[in-house]
Amino acid sequence: MKQIYLTKLGFDEFEAELAELNTLFGQITERVRTARESGDLGENAEYTAACLELESVKYRATKVKDILQNAQVIKKPLKDNGVQLGSTVKMKGNGQEKLFIVVDTVEADPLNGKLSSESPIGRALLGKKEGDMIEIKTPGKTVQYVITTIMHI
Repeated sequence: MKQIYLTKLGFDEFEAELAELNTLFGQITERVRTARESGDLGENAEYTAACLELESVKYRATKVKDILQNAQVIKKPLKDNGVQLGSTVKMKGNGQEKLFIVVDTVEADPLNGKLSSESPIGRALLGKKEGDMIEIKTPGKTVQYVITTIMHI
């Protein structure tokens, strides 16, 4: 797995998710044990459902462990080179103000303002400085934004 860069908040969120998954694993394992004691496993829907859920939790826990093992927490840059991983960017344009955090793909959550550095908007922002203009193209239109503020972690 390649090196992954996470914000401190993102790293903490993945650690919390792993702790929750470990708790769920124990609970589901107990449900599997209880369902197994109920008799014929071929006709036991509860057992089958619990086994499927257990596999799902194991899979996600493995993915989260891999992310944490390969993660490096983004540190504040020594000098300002514009927008980079971990930068919070405020932009104005078309009568709107937008606020985004540029993150690695594993931490991306566009609905909550966390944009992947590999997304079209993320790529357009990288390296830009305050006062720079970017164009965001959507299927319906192209909107220009001016970067008003860049904050680093």
